[in-house]
Amino acid sequence: MKKLLSIALLATFAAAAQAEISLHHAITGEVLDMSFAKKGGNTEAFKEFMQTGKNPYNGNKEVVEQGKSLYMTGCSGCHGHEAEGKLGPGLADDYWTYPRNATDQGLFELLFGGANGMMGPQYVSFNTDEMLKIMAFIRDIYTGDPKKAKWLKP
Repeated sequence: MKKLLSIALLATFAAAAQAEISLHHAITGEVLDMSFAKKGGNTEAFKEFMQTGKNPYNGNKEVVEQGKSLYMTGCSGCHGHEAEGKLGPGLADDYWTYPRNATDQGLFELLFGGANGMMGPQYVSFNTDEMLKIMAFIRDIYTGDPKKAKWLKP
């Protein structure tokens, strides 16, 4: 009986370890249709993100530089070269128009699916791995209180 219980517990933990996070649209709450994702983004880092909801690129200086380049190409026109905000809100401080952006999962959901106003879905411009790189850049330039940085918490 103990052996069967142990096997059942191991199977449960194994299934939980394989479970993916569920991504939802920032405005409607509907499940995001990942079939719209551009090709090339299904990297090991993205697979890890889908398991944990945490961006494995955070703090990786090489990737942050790649994210900065992508950000400058596709995001700086609205959010500013220093992410200070222009047409779109600033991205480097404590204030989030959408509070879930304080988590990596929430920020990814907004990037992928878009938001109100001019922020359309970014799956038309970036693949999922590139979005994680942009997010790593945004997290790297954060100027707010580290205690408020939910992505830094385990």
